[in-house]
Amino acid sequence: MTDREDIIRASRIAAEALHFGRGLIKRGVLAREIADRVEEKISELGGRPAFPAQLSLNHIAAHQCPDYGDNTTLSDQLVKLDVGVEINGFIGDNACTVDLSGENSSLVKASEEALKAAIGVVGTGVAVSEIGRAIKEAIESHGFTPIVNLSGHGLGRYNVHDKPSIPNFDNGDKTLLKEGALIAIEPFATNGRGSVTEASSATVFSFIEDKPIRDSTTRAVLAEIIKNYSRLPFASRWLTKAFKPFEVKFALRQLEAAGAIKGYPPLGEQSNGLVSQAEHTILVSSPSEVLTLI
Repeated sequence: MTDREDIIRASRIAAEALHFGRGLIKRGVLAREIADRVEEKISELGGRPAFPAQLSLNHIAAHQCPDYGDNTTLSDQLVKLDVGVEINGFIGDNACTVDLSGENSSLVKASEEALKAAIGVVGTGVAVSEIGRAIKEAIESHGFTPIVNLSGHGLGRYNVHDKPSIPNFDNGDKTLLKEGALIAIEPFATNGRGSVTEASSATVFSFIEDKPIRDSTTRAVLAEIIKNYSRLPFASRWLTKAFKPFEVKFALRQLEAAGAIKGYPPLGEQSNGLVSQAEHTILVSSPSEVLTLI
């Protein structure tokens, strides 16, 4: 299978898994069950999660991933589902927003329309700031504000956040899109101030490097991470398949302190404004291809 075929397959599976997950987002359902089922669906379709399925609620914009034993139940939240898939290191990434309250359709539309506007600009030789300008104008036309310290990104092999960064406003970056580049564009719209900050403890991590660890259980957890999750982000929830939850919690604290792993805390809108998100994976060309459309 060629690199292009892997990219297309990863993107197609990501799109199918997102569509499947979207259908699970209903009142009375546990967020953790949705994450589990989406990740299982990815495996059934022949892929691997490029990162843990994320369900970010209300003012949380990104990186909210249910932990083991998390009993958060959906009711009237604004739910952002972000799904990534990896095939031989090549990644497809997409996201959507579901409004369970029925009161935020205009906010959901703002990010969706911003994504469409951005896709309309993408092409070989286009400056990333032009994409950011299109996103900002579309979001503001609906009366909302873009999240300025979140951005789209390149998708490298085993690299979810590669260069270039795709801003959600015109930041003056004159970096030009190259023919054949794989990028994820993801506008975030809010009724808040338009910036995010770390909101709580991380449940998503990535391996950095092997470190000498004294505690035997922590060494065993690190060995499990190196064996199965050394190249892409993983969820603390995944480790509870092999270890007790209290062992995982203790080990992750030790490993993060030692610099063996890095945590990615949930990112919340600074003023607690609601946030919507939309995302597609695009192969830059003339014309460009949106790979996560189904």
